[in-house]
Amino acid sequence: MNEATANVRPPMRDGVGASSVRLPPGRWPLLLDFMSERFPEVPRDIWQSRMQSGRVQDADGSALDDATPYRAGRLVHYYRDLRRETPIPFEAEILYRDAHLLVADKPHFLATVPSGKYLRETLLVRLKKATGLADLVPLHRLDRATAGLVLFSVDSATRAAYSALFATRSIEKTYEALAPARTDLAFPVTHRSRLVASTPFFRMEEAPGEPNSETRVELIEKLGAISRYRLHPHTGRKHQLRVHMAALGLPIVNDLWYPALLDDAVDDYARPLKLLARSLAFVDPVTGEARHFESQRPL
Repeated sequence: MNEATANVRPPMRDGVGASSVRLPPGRWPLLLDFMSERFPEVPRDIWQSRMQSGRVQDADGSALDDATPYRAGRLVHYYRDLRRETPIPFEAEILYRDAHLLVADKPHFLATVPSGKYLRETLLVRLKKATGLADLVPLHRLDRATAGLVLFSVDSATRAAYSALFATRSIEKTYEALAPARTDLAFPVTHRSRLVASTPFFRMEEAPGEPNSETRVELIEKLGAISRYRLHPHTGRKHQLRVHMAALGLPIVNDLWYPALLDDAVDDYARPLKLLARSLAFVDPVTGEARHFESQRPL
């Protein structure tokens, strides 16, 4: 069996897939020599340990040990060492699943995809582990601090059709937020601005120039000094809703980043950001059905 026909996707381990590298032309005596040079941040003895424990594999899934000769063109799969992560004590719920889509209801404090110090404690990895769907891909993302609906593609063959819903703004996204009450604003109000990267790198800010973001804000109910708002983002810029609400004098309750950056080194599970991706509505590009999903989480 040749490599082209034998190439199989290695199984996930704890919801995390293997990484892969195609070996380039070169004169390394051993695969171990190449891996140690290609990834200098991983000590040679760690690569040896991975190989001896079967965590480095050929395209057909067979183990490659520390005596394996180097062969240019070979596809090598390897499993990274998973560092210890602080568990996020909240669970997502799967609201819907078919052959093409999966809709998850994400809790606060759980990142959508791996980044920074979070790998296994993310929505994507948890869902892969729970469902066994190695090819699961989020079609959009929510901030780690934001709760609510996230739409995932299950089937790579129809993924582009669903991705186009977001690119063409053919999907209606509705959020809810708790923020200070204002009696001097006439609702609904539409806010437009130009959002650009700020300092530190993870924040956004408004800048002069042609607007690239737009949000419509409606008042749902007054709750004394706090009101409940419905937010309709016409665009999907990073942190758009948080920046726009702060710019309107309506900073979202428990927002540690806007309008001012506060110390958020430690998550306070008793004080989640009061922002929820409440609903998603669209015409299914594959089935033609009208779809509408609602988060079941309280704000």
